[in-house]
Amino acid sequence: MKVQARTDVGRTRSDNQDFYFFTQEPVGSLDNLFLVADGMGGHRAGDMASRFTVETFVQLVRSYEYTDTVTILTEAVTQVNSLLLKKAGESDDYEGMGTTLVAATIQGNTLKVANVGDSRLYLIGDDICQVTRDHSLVEEMVLRGQLEKEEAKTHVNKNIITRAIGASESVTPEIFSADLDPGIKILMCSDGLTNMLDDSKIARLIKRSGSVDEAVDELIIEANEAGGKDNITALLIDPEIGR
Repeated sequence: MKVQARTDVGRTRSDNQDFYFFTQEPVGSLDNLFLVADGMGGHRAGDMASRFTVETFVQLVRSYEYTDTVTILTEAVTQVNSLLLKKAGESDDYEGMGTTLVAATIQGNTLKVANVGDSRLYLIGDDICQVTRDHSLVEEMVLRGQLEKEEAKTHVNKNIITRAIGASESVTPEIFSADLDPGIKILMCSDGLTNMLDDSKIARLIKRSGSVDEAVDELIIEANEAGGKDNITALLIDPEIGR
């Protein structure tokens, strides 16, 4: 397995509220763990929220005796939400802080994903497929038939999310599972990437790159050249299925 990740402040923000983590080594009962978070909140609360959530999530997974992957991911999301709310109460500067979170683990040829918010996970093979579903106002409008998918990309409310860690007393992650075919790559990213580059552009950049390192660098460069209007995080995994 080959993995690379980068986060970049972008061209318009003064601080980076994204945070990521990955390890190919076991974490508790999980064979590996990959996380991307995109924080929100002023007075540096956003970067506190994303870092605290990711670091605490890893600690929780390490402490569990559960063996079921879905249980582990769900419990960690539930607990880290409560702990972030508690952390927010420690300082006025942290009031209202929250974060998205997408968490993934690979077991054999199976990918398990937990998602809260609008950070995404894609599979890139012959085509690009978004595995996660955005918890956002415009996505709900699309599902209700009130908005076309293409219109959602430029809608004035496209950045309003409807589910986040730290936003309410309880939160339930959406769980996804996917079988990994030979040649597939996995991309996890914040919306600073997907708001700047469309899916087809992302897929082309990854396919033409010679390595995961080169692909991640290209994604960051291209997102900045397209405007870099937000923090940009890309975590790319080549699970090397069938090799």
